[in-house]
Amino acid sequence: MEYVHILFVLLVGFIALFIMAKILGKTQITQITPFDFISGIVLGELVGNALYDENTSIWQMLYSVGIWTILILTTEYITQKHKSTRKMLEGEPSIVIKKGKIEFDVLKKNHLDLNQLQHLLRTKDIFSVRECEYAILETDGTVSVLKKPALAVPTISDFKMTLPSVEIPITFILDGEVIFDNLEEVKWDLEKLKMEVKNAGAASVKDVLIAEWRKGEGLYVQLY
Repeated sequence: MEYVHILFVLLVGFIALFIMAKILGKTQITQITPFDFISGIVLGELVGNALYDENTSIWQMLYSVGIWTILILTTEYITQKHKSTRKMLEGEPSIVIKKGKIEFDVLKKNHLDLNQLQHLLRTKDIFSVRECEYAILETDGTVSVLKKPALAVPTISDFKMTLPSVEIPITFILDGEVIFDNLEEVKWDLEKLKMEVKNAGAASVKDVLIAEWRKGEGLYVQLY
């Protein structure tokens, strides 16, 4: 019965946290602010207590998750409506490199050493501080950079070239399964897809790992 109880608690906890994540939205997953960090610890503790503490029932866990969800939603509402609260609850970006010079006082304030700064810069393809004009430490711990003009990647407008049209590729087959909604979007039917797949060397749709279509380029097919 103990193993059944663990399985049941995990399933209920998983469903509850999944529903909570859906309610809170994608930003709660991608933006890890100090408040979100605390939230993750508390939620893990709530499920853990229900799992290993016999005095904590599943209903108490669900009640706690519900209350915590309301608290997070309330906090998000406050930060959206009152700009003055964002700095305290979400933090604010900090300029750690300004006009090519490291702002050492800002680094100390954010408890960031030079090795960590170099690591963050390398994630942005900057391997020397001399290449960076500005670097901003974001609230989620990542860094946004602006390279020095001489090292910046040129754009199409710099060369005064004609701008090409941008088309999003559409996936028709994924793991051997047809995505019919995408087919309907470009007015294709299953028979036409099968014919294109056959021309690419596949005996059937089940043999296709991925089939991707883009306007002007046609269908790209990769088999297993």
